[in-house]
Amino acid sequence: MKNHINKILPVMMLLCVVYGCKKYEQFPVDKITANYVFDPRDSAGANAQSFLYGIYAIVPNGNNRVGSDYLDAASDDAVSSQTGTAQVTLMSTNAATSQSFPSTENPWEGTNPAGPPNSFWGGIRSANEFINNIGVVPVKGTLPNGVGTRWVWQSEARFLRAYFYFELVKRYGGVPLLGNKVYNVNDAITVPRSSFSDCITYIVNELNAVKDSLITAPLANSSDNFRITKGAALALKARVLLYAASPLFNGGNIDAANPLTGYTNYDINRWTLAANAARDVISLGSYQLDTSYRDIFLTQNNSERIMVRPGGNSIGIETNNGPVGFQAASAVGNTSPTQELVNSFPMQNGLAISDPSSGFNPADPYAVNSTPKRDPRLAWTILYNGHTWLNTAVQTYEGGQSKPDINTQQTVTGYYMRKFMGLFENTTTYSSHSSDWVIFRYAEVLLTLAEAENEAAGSPPADCYAQLYALRKRAGIDPGAGSTYGVPQNMSTADMRAFIQNEWRIEFAFEEHRYFDIKRWKLAQTVMNQPRTGVSIVKTGSNLTFNPINVLSTTFTTKQYFHPIPYNEILKDPNLKQNPGW
Repeated sequence: MKNHINKILPVMMLLCVVYGCKKYEQFPVDKITANYVFDPRDSAGANAQSFLYGIYAIVPNGNNRVGSDYLDAASDDAVSSQTGTAQVTLMSTNAATSQSFPSTENPWEGTNPAGPPNSFWGGIRSANEFINNIGVVPVKGTLPNGVGTRWVWQSEARFLRAYFYFELVKRYGGVPLLGNKVYNVNDAITVPRSSFSDCITYIVNELNAVKDSLITAPLANSSDNFRITKGAALALKARVLLYAASPLFNGGNIDAANPLTGYTNYDINRWTLAANAARDVISLGSYQLDTSYRDIFLTQNNSERIMVRPGGNSIGIETNNGPVGFQAASAVGNTSPTQELVNSFPMQNGLAISDPSSGFNPADPYAVNSTPKRDPRLAWTILYNGHTWLNTAVQTYEGGQSKPDINTQQTVTGYYMRKFMGLFENTTTYSSHSSDWVIFRYAEVLLTLAEAENEAAGSPPADCYAQLYALRKRAGIDPGAGSTYGVPQNMSTADMRAFIQNEWRIEFAFEEHRYFDIKRWKLAQTVMNQPRTGVSIVKTGSNLTFNPINVLSTTFTTKQYFHPIPYNEILKDPNLKQNPGW
């Protein structure tokens, strides 16, 4: 931690200029000093604002974030297609150590060759620098919420600090809480880890403190419409409290008496707190489900987005993950979704494919040529054999265009990822489109409420069902009798829990939820100690045979519920206690 808490201001500002502030006012690097950034004569606050945007730049974009893979490829939803041993594979096979944990999923001390540091300690230090000094900058004016501009900026920095802390806590458990202190280069830092409970309390208190001094809606100016809002603060609070209430931390602590790895007791009220936090977001009335599941990721400023990390316009998602074999639209297919993920999508009538009444046809498993169809979200998430793409039918059968079985990188499961990509079903080439990374969206709030209510109430209340109906209606599931959208009625708490967990899986595939969800639910030791599977499709004439195949043996032990504190940091600070098993 010392190396990253001790970032000096000029380095941080240089990174801001290079990576985070290109569309904002810049200034000569050789003139960067604290007095220059926080200038009592700068009524516009241009330099301070650039510094703040540099902190924003540390928020990661999840697209192909972990060694060119999606984090979900370290879970049971996908595997990496990359040749050699991918970073996500090191994680999913228990091959990483405290000395060699993948740098792009090690925000304690990670580095990012393509941009600013992904060390959240660097972000926390910079936020503290800003919080402590913005008061001297005489920024004029107020924002639409009536709060002075510089105090809104300060609240944004406090939010970002809380966000960085939570991203650390959900990976490592309790971490050192530094308050507003900014450590200098020569300081000897021996700060112990705070308890998990104290970290959750600190984060929630920070969010409560700033929520009413943040803007209430994105600013109209397209250059800064990503700014933190009150809705983002409430959504983060709901996520924090949901994690805190979940089995891994609330009664299922892997080291029962260890306050660093969770609460040392179970308290059902933690679920109630999470449910109330979700209701607070809903009561704002500022958000609603977008009418199109597809458009959430392609249409900027839609009604469902609560917080995004701008990604610009590009075709990078397609070239990294699209199917191989298209000369006019080359791609390398890094992401191979698993059969487990494909099977989790129900039919369009809402019934699971394992239900004899669902109408699932094993000879046409994706319902390309038969009815009922599959859940429409499947076609917006996965590219499967027969899926229309680039004005042709995808061929992932053995020897097909996108599974040529020659010495080239291609799908290893028989599937490619489709999510986040542009509307290229009926074109022949790719064209640039928005690649913003959606951090919070309204659907998460509804599922948070449903999950928390189910656990807090003793039996699933009607409101819990209502959230599921809303999500499935938007997805395009048929209403069915009584407009229940395939949601079984009169479920037990356990049955509803499993149903909600599957809905998290299919609604948020590849959005960096699944990897952490199976941990917070304490399911990872079950689902990750089974082989990852795919399909080998053999075409004989016009007939297709679908053969299940194992593609990767994954491993999960108790210690993997938490990332290891980097070995170098343990050596530097004897007060840092390593996580169990590492």
